[in-house]
Amino acid sequence: MALIRELLSRLYNIISRTTHLDPHPGLIIATHHLSDPFPIAEEIELLSVSVMDLLAQYAFPSLSGYGKFTISLTIMQSSEEEITFTAGEAIPLTYEDNTIIPMSEIYTNIFRNLQHYLKIYDGYYVVRLTIRVYVEGGKKMDRVPLSEEERDSTLYSIIESIQSQSRLSEIEPITARDIINRKRRYPSTHITALKGRRTKVKPFIVADIETLLINNYHYPYAVGYMLVRPGDDLNPIHIDTYFSEDYSIILDSFEERSTKKYTVKPLIRNNRLYEIAVYSGSKMIFRIRDSLNLLPGSLKNLAKNLCPGLGTKGSIPYKDVTPSNVLSMKKMLLDYMKQDILLLGGVMQKAQEICWKLFKIDIECKITQSSLALSIFRMKFYDASNWPIHIPNKNEDSFIRRGYYGGHTDVYKPYGENLYYYDVNSLYPFVMKEYPMPGGKPVWHANFEGMDLDSLFGFIEAYVVCPETIKKPFLPYRDKNNTLIFPTGEFVGVYYSEELKFARSLGYTVIPISGYLFEKKESPFREFVSSLYENRLVAKQSGNEALAYVYKILMNSLYGRFGINPKSTITEICDEDRYKSMFKKLIFAEQLSENIYLIIYHTNTGKDTDYWEPPTNSAVQLAVAITASARMYMYPYTSREDCYYTDTDSVVLGQPLPKDVISSSVLGKFKLEDKIKMGYFIAPKSYYYQSEEGIDISKFKGPAKKLVTPEWFVSQYADPKLTKQVRMEFNFQIDWKKLMIYKKDSMVTLGIKVETKRKNVYEENLWVDTDPHHIIDLSCLDKRGIRIIKLLKNNVNQLQTENHHLKEKLSLIERDMTERYNMIKSKYKVMNNTEEQVMIPLTKEHKLYDKIQPSLNKGKKPKGKKQKCKKQKHKKR
Repeated sequence: MALIRELLSRLYNIISRTTHLDPHPGLIIATHHLSDPFPIAEEIELLSVSVMDLLAQYAFPSLSGYGKFTISLTIMQSSEEEITFTAGEAIPLTYEDNTIIPMSEIYTNIFRNLQHYLKIYDGYYVVRLTIRVYVEGGKKMDRVPLSEEERDSTLYSIIESIQSQSRLSEIEPITARDIINRKRRYPSTHITALKGRRTKVKPFIVADIETLLINNYHYPYAVGYMLVRPGDDLNPIHIDTYFSEDYSIILDSFEERSTKKYTVKPLIRNNRLYEIAVYSGSKMIFRIRDSLNLLPGSLKNLAKNLCPGLGTKGSIPYKDVTPSNVLSMKKMLLDYMKQDILLLGGVMQKAQEICWKLFKIDIECKITQSSLALSIFRMKFYDASNWPIHIPNKNEDSFIRRGYYGGHTDVYKPYGENLYYYDVNSLYPFVMKEYPMPGGKPVWHANFEGMDLDSLFGFIEAYVVCPETIKKPFLPYRDKNNTLIFPTGEFVGVYYSEELKFARSLGYTVIPISGYLFEKKESPFREFVSSLYENRLVAKQSGNEALAYVYKILMNSLYGRFGINPKSTITEICDEDRYKSMFKKLIFAEQLSENIYLIIYHTNTGKDTDYWEPPTNSAVQLAVAITASARMYMYPYTSREDCYYTDTDSVVLGQPLPKDVISSSVLGKFKLEDKIKMGYFIAPKSYYYQSEEGIDISKFKGPAKKLVTPEWFVSQYADPKLTKQVRMEFNFQIDWKKLMIYKKDSMVTLGIKVETKRKNVYEENLWVDTDPHHIIDLSCLDKRGIRIIKLLKNNVNQLQTENHHLKEKLSLIERDMTERYNMIKSKYKVMNNTEEQVMIPLTKEHKLYDKIQPSLNKGKKPKGKKQKCKKQKHKKR
């Protein structure tokens, strides 16, 4: 019996909180949110008892007829990424006659399901465990919550009744491991610091696949891989290859030689593939990750920076490779693939070596560069005791995220000559280092009426008015098409308090309504940015481009991790039960084969009945503060009359910047990227210019970017509405039903979106300038907000009216006094000579005018004071 008590004690200790929902009469959702020390996937008994605990509390008291349930688990990988999956088919709770199945039988089914589905996750942590209970006919009974004593007694009885079948004796070696003293990794309130767990880096495999097109589908003809061991020299002889035509005796057709049946499980978020787990039957063979997510950039450039000694990337005539000649080209094709594998192995090995040497972090366990940067920050630079970073709850995140506008990209003047293109040295890292950040726990204020904006620090819903006299407005606004514009007019939005104060100084009217206030604290990123930037400069000065490159991507990758959106598009390959359970949330579904479905759905939409599950370590308040502060830093340059174009951290100007703001190495200063002989700036991220050296530089955002030419920019400038249909090849499309990659030809429209961000200004039919849009939009306000705005606007209007009346009175007095003063001057004669001055006697009217004059003519020296001095001198004589 002591063993049961030990198991229950362990269970209660790891449950951080339990949530449950009753979305409709036929469904119950209950979840144990687990805390450190997390159970690991091998602790099947503990997890099975955890499921029984949820059933005892929420399922059994509610059953009135036939019922069944599914189990979902969230696994945390060593990369700190999480995977949620359903463990098997639904398990019945009752027989067909609606009598409850014995507890021991239910427990056995739970144990078998978990054992089967968790065996591929050995060593991983289980962070959440959910049951979804389905009650036939929606006849769910009212459930009476169990007291702590009742829950403990019920669970004890259940475990006791199944003890003979549960293998409880095997749990002791697991719980005896020294994991109790580990700190919680993911508390619900703030981000925690990390301690290194690994003592050495792991080897890994790099691989490449070469394909050719048959009926527009890609079929692999060559596959190669290489085991990369830390510190070992890389050599092409270590690369193993598979070439389809070597098996022509065994399999007749090329398609058969290039096909094998495997099951794949993708990790896809927001239509981006992060990982593919490949299974043979129920056994996972390996996982494939895209190196581009960890080290962005082309393989050619990465190899040049990180492993130049391994040679350069080659090329092959892809379109000339066919099933009929692939064998004759075997050596060339394999040599090309081997060089790619060698370079990728060298790139990843060098990056792994650098990160381990500097930070004791192995990139083998990371999927993205932002997760790598965050781990480095949490392990080496984060002071969780003195500067805990708050993780917002659902209400906080949803409100603050409304103020997350990102960077500022705009076209001001479409054509110019003899221009200067400047770029800021690491704009976001500079802001992270030098600007204050929102710290502490946020406090909600439903009404800021009567509070001074200068006393507020945080994220504020505010009514703002931008005068039409401001030609380059500062505050952003999202229109009905979700386009980010910078308009004049009258609107309401959520903004960082500091940008509201900045806007007010420019002439905006700002009326705070409500919001979350934080503590204003010195940035927690100062040491992180300073250390990485200084070390990057040292690496560049010593000629170590590889090290300098790693420092650069790490420094620039951290901020975005805090702003990761909790609303995510998830893609899963699942069985029919999972498909049915997710049916109401699906945005796309495709049956791949019998009992296998591809489903796509959104999480954390705000409309879900399920609980809120934000990304781990999300802190959107920091991302909002960083991007808003960056816009403030750039505004003195983007608002200049000679600014032609801006893109977040760069400006194109008609005149050079002063020398004191220019440096190629100082953080936050500008460097001159190019002197532009002539340039066309026709849309955000769509421009072409010719440098002084005669080099053509162009950028175009869109699928047809390969087709744009300098001539196209000239014609588009002449007629911005010009469009044409062009045929494009999309070489790598996914056919989910066949689980294959195919080539697709499509017609796309080549052109630009006209006047979406600013209005074009023409002179004699020539596009010469732009003006901001003017809007009036108070649609997002509720009745309370509208009432507050009306009240505050009335106060403002009253003050403006009173001010206007006062100015009129002063104007009348000034005119009257001027007339009287002139009349008085004509009656008296002023005598001036070197020996004496005769003063004019001051009348009452004259004295009154002298008192009023300074306020009417501010900045001028009052005449009365001079005359008074003369009068005193005259008396003295």
